[in-house]
Amino acid sequence: MPATVHPATFEHLPQPLGIGLAAPRISWKTNAEPGWVQEAYQVSVTTADGQWTGERIESAESVVVPWEASPLKSAQRAEVSVRVWGTGDQVPSEWSQPSAVETGLLEPGDWTATAVTPAWDEDPEIDRRPPLLRRGFTVDRPIASARLYVTAHGLYEVEINGVRVGDDALSPGWTVYGERLRYYTYDVTGHLSDGDNAIGALLADGWYRGRIGFKGGYTNLYGDKVALLAQLHITHDDGSVTVVGTDESWKASFGPILLSSLYKGETYDARELQAGWSSPGFDDSGWEPVTGVERDPRTLVAPEGPPVRCTDELRPVRVWTSPLGKTLIDFGQNLVGRLRITVRGEAGSTVTLRHAEVLQGGELYTRPLRGADSTDLFTLAGNGEETWEPRFTIHGFRYAEITGWTGEDIAQNVVARVYHTDMERTGWFESSNPDLNRLHDNVLWSMRGNFVDIPTDCPQRDERLGWTGDIQVFAPTASFLYDCSGMLSSWLKDVAAEQLPDGTVPWYVPVIPGGNYWTPIRPGAVWGDVAVLTPWTLHERFNDPGILAAQYDSAKGWVDLLGRLAGQSRLWNGSFQLGDWLDPTAPPEDPTQAMTDPHLVATAYFAWSARHLARTAAVLGKPDDELHYFTLSRAVADAFAAEYIHPDGIMTSDAQTAYALAIVFDLFPDADSKARAGSRLAELVRANGNRIGTGFAGTPVVSDALTIAGEIDAAYDLLLEKECPSWLYAVGQGGTTIWERWDSMLPDGSINPGEMTSFNHYALGAVADWMHRVVGGLAPLEPGYRKILVKPRPGGGLTSASVRHETPYGTASVQWRIDDGGLTAVVEIPTGTTALVELPGQEPVDVGSGHHEFAVELIS
Repeated sequence: MPATVHPATFEHLPQPLGIGLAAPRISWKTNAEPGWVQEAYQVSVTTADGQWTGERIESAESVVVPWEASPLKSAQRAEVSVRVWGTGDQVPSEWSQPSAVETGLLEPGDWTATAVTPAWDEDPEIDRRPPLLRRGFTVDRPIASARLYVTAHGLYEVEINGVRVGDDALSPGWTVYGERLRYYTYDVTGHLSDGDNAIGALLADGWYRGRIGFKGGYTNLYGDKVALLAQLHITHDDGSVTVVGTDESWKASFGPILLSSLYKGETYDARELQAGWSSPGFDDSGWEPVTGVERDPRTLVAPEGPPVRCTDELRPVRVWTSPLGKTLIDFGQNLVGRLRITVRGEAGSTVTLRHAEVLQGGELYTRPLRGADSTDLFTLAGNGEETWEPRFTIHGFRYAEITGWTGEDIAQNVVARVYHTDMERTGWFESSNPDLNRLHDNVLWSMRGNFVDIPTDCPQRDERLGWTGDIQVFAPTASFLYDCSGMLSSWLKDVAAEQLPDGTVPWYVPVIPGGNYWTPIRPGAVWGDVAVLTPWTLHERFNDPGILAAQYDSAKGWVDLLGRLAGQSRLWNGSFQLGDWLDPTAPPEDPTQAMTDPHLVATAYFAWSARHLARTAAVLGKPDDELHYFTLSRAVADAFAAEYIHPDGIMTSDAQTAYALAIVFDLFPDADSKARAGSRLAELVRANGNRIGTGFAGTPVVSDALTIAGEIDAAYDLLLEKECPSWLYAVGQGGTTIWERWDSMLPDGSINPGEMTSFNHYALGAVADWMHRVVGGLAPLEPGYRKILVKPRPGGGLTSASVRHETPYGTASVQWRIDDGGLTAVVEIPTGTTALVELPGQEPVDVGSGHHEFAVELIS
């Protein structure tokens, strides 16, 4: 049978509207007979100007292939189809169904509108009320299509003729606003009509001028005025275009939102709603004028990934009255989002919603939120049934407390709506151990809750920052579970924008003031290495060398800085380091006090990043750099071994993290010392009762280190231990997300007294990557899973496991089961890829695409 080509995608996005590239790279997936291999492809591009069909291109590649047609112009739509030939095929496949791509405004000169803000005076030192902006306009010719291009200083939602535009939330998101402000494109053809129309926008502080940060936080970090920048392009049936943009003809007023803060929550008085405010015919004669705000159009960028959206809804699993008489709701899952309520009551009555992750003493426990109030208030208009959800805030919570409720059954009239960046789900895992499955679910939910436009560290307290170390260690897990390529490639550009001229990478991006501990910015291992290691992870998982190219100068700047700091010794000593942050033996007041020397951690990471920079240079065709950084990495490894490894393989820091880093980063001078170190690591795990002895630096690598050392039983013992500290301890305590501390909740059910205690913090969930690769047995051998390693390593009493991943080439899966002394494995390999299958006790075998079944006898 001939191959079938799926509709193409563009820069990892399906049918993007408003893409920021004139020549977006194209990808496609193919279904074909087992073993089929693409030999060539052909692309056809249709625009309003006509159809272009390229030459047959001899290539087996189908991921991010170059755009060969003429570059697109601003706001130009194209439909793309692909057909392919397999090896020896005389005729091609059918053309794929057309897939649409449309550019945004590609040139600064395309922006003719002026950003506007209310002209009234405001006190920048207090919480300011979110404004409304509007204007009416007339459409005097038939409409063929319409696009709205919009962004804001702050957050926005737009309405046209009384109807909300789009379903995204918290747009335009959080970037390094001075360098990069994202805009979104919407198809609003169906919103318009002939004759009178109106457009309106709600604005809120968001990250732009709202209070964010530690110990009371900071306001007005990017400016003290919210503003809207919008251009509505109406294309008529004769091809002419009418542009309605923000300018000083717009007007401003207040709406029903009295306060909106990412930390505090939202206060809404339905009595203040001006009915019809975004519809034609509304009397805005009493509204205030607006004034222009400067915004350099050269800083406006199109999105590279999907926006934040509501992706799920959860109903209460329990509603009850607390010992203090409070009405509490349990949604059964720690989540990130907000509540939608439907209520009846008298005008002026107020429903108060408070949120928290945990209970203590039977009451909502908000101390871990620190300065985040996480409280929403809704005042009723009194006009019958009223449904309300906040617009410009989110909370991290499992429990809610409701006061002032006058409606009907809470369980039927309150729903938790889950919000995060709306990435495509690409990874699944399941095993015969229910606790392990719950652990994996916890990892998944922590990723969902912390991938809210940027990769944050926690979604509930007065922080929610893009910590570089957290995502550096979690990126392999993240890129298996979801297609986060666009979101993270965008954020990495902000990392480069915030990187200091000397190469220092901040602790978190975007940068905000952080008090004496985090300000001024200092270089730190694990965290700064995100500049090198995370682009490599994205290339490894998505086969996208473009990400490496875009971040190369940033990565090089970081490694060159480390070279200067280490000097001729090649040891990164003598500077402040977080080291193995949150080692379980560290006291609550000082998470840096780990068992492993922080400078050992720093030097190990120096060698690892230098090696990956050499690999990056090789991919990008930079042989001189490849040689330089490979030589550097070996020199650092030699210096590390001389300083931190005794001749017998025992390390100066006789701790789990020290051995794990040195084994995984291949820092031992010979095989004998590495083998002895592996045995010592397993001894340390057993001596510790199979409990975790690692923090942020060691946890992501300790399971792999044991596996490399041939101590797979110890790795499973560590994974399946239930006593604190362990991964399954939180599961046993009822945790539904990954915790920041191994003991965020103490064994007696009380909450860790440390100031820094979060119940939704994905970093320690990096073990899921090992679960996917080793327990499930699915790993990339070549970038993008072009070649797959199928190598399940059963253990821990598991009788089955399955893992599935939507690779850039299609679905790959492994299912294995132990029964009657034998192991059976069912393997699916996507078209366009191959696999190396290595089952216990068997010689490795190469297979092509398709369905494969294996059975082996296990030797006890």
